[in-house]
Amino acid sequence: MIPFLQLTPGEDAPVIRAAIDRVIARGWFVLGPELEAFEQEFAGASGASAAVGVGTGTDALAIALRALGIGRGDEVITAPLSAAYSALAIMMTGARPVFADIDADRLTLDPNAAAAAVTPRTAAIMPVHLYGQPADMTAIAQVAARHGLAIIEDCCQAHLATCAGKPVGSFGDAAAFSFYPTKNLGALGDGGAIVTTDRELAVRAKRLRNGGQTDRYHHGEFGVNSRLDEMQAAILRARLPLLGGWTTRRREIAREYRSRLSHQRAVIVPPELDDGHVYHLFPVRSAARDAVQSRLRAAGVETLIHYPVPIPRQPALAPEQPADCPIANRVCNEILSLPLYPSLPPQAIEQVVDALAV
Repeated sequence: MIPFLQLTPGEDAPVIRAAIDRVIARGWFVLGPELEAFEQEFAGASGASAAVGVGTGTDALAIALRALGIGRGDEVITAPLSAAYSALAIMMTGARPVFADIDADRLTLDPNAAAAAVTPRTAAIMPVHLYGQPADMTAIAQVAARHGLAIIEDCCQAHLATCAGKPVGSFGDAAAFSFYPTKNLGALGDGGAIVTTDRELAVRAKRLRNGGQTDRYHHGEFGVNSRLDEMQAAILRARLPLLGGWTTRRREIAREYRSRLSHQRAVIVPPELDDGHVYHLFPVRSAARDAVQSRLRAAGVETLIHYPVPIPRQPALAPEQPADCPIANRVCNEILSLPLYPSLPPQAIEQVVDALAV
């Protein structure tokens, strides 16, 4: 059986063990030197001037929105195809998520649809760099500038991705990353970070993640308890130097898939529209998705669906009266993710391709 994903530490096991032992020996587990060092290192890797470690990628989005003053009465335009947490983060602030449909090829927020969704209440646009493919940030930034809107980039699936040669997360006011174990840079638990070039925004985000404290036991504003702990920060520090190599390997596997699947009829491979794609996932599409998935399962290949239900059709979003997004609806019925991770062996790719050629 070819597993969809491999989460057990491999080549990084020795450095992870050393990081864990270092934290235990120091006896400092929250808001300590490991987090401070990781924030500096991750900001540098992301092309930002500051990073703020928080408990999850969802919290990173919500805290970034709040740090920008976005909340009740505001609308935030976002994509209907993603994990639902992007929209839930907007709702956590009291703002309303507004869904604009996706580009049928890129599978990310369509800039024209986003422009059409702007109302007098729109405060921000939250594009999602889905599957590691960057959204069309050049066009989205133009829409935001035209209407005076903030941009908060959801980079939770796009560590080290670039758009038109520029790092994702650097096009707007702030960006959010997730370190959930399945991500390209994953912790051994939950974690997230906000990155920004706005020093004042970073200062407020650090305050908001720690209960709104201005100093110990003095809470200047309503905040939350969402802090990237020392253990996960140390593990992420150990893995960060390996991320470039892992990203290169992901791109090599994706190129092999694209080459080998270009002449078969079972699935359609979405195009790579920017060479800054980092292939968090490798999705394919098929009108007969369930049959293709069954065929792969019978051949010993595990696959997953990202995502079977568009966010506007989730019951949790019903009170927001979301607009229907027909392209996203269609894609959710066709999408299927093939195994792709740095340690995936060449014979596994062969097995996947052979199963699809039957």
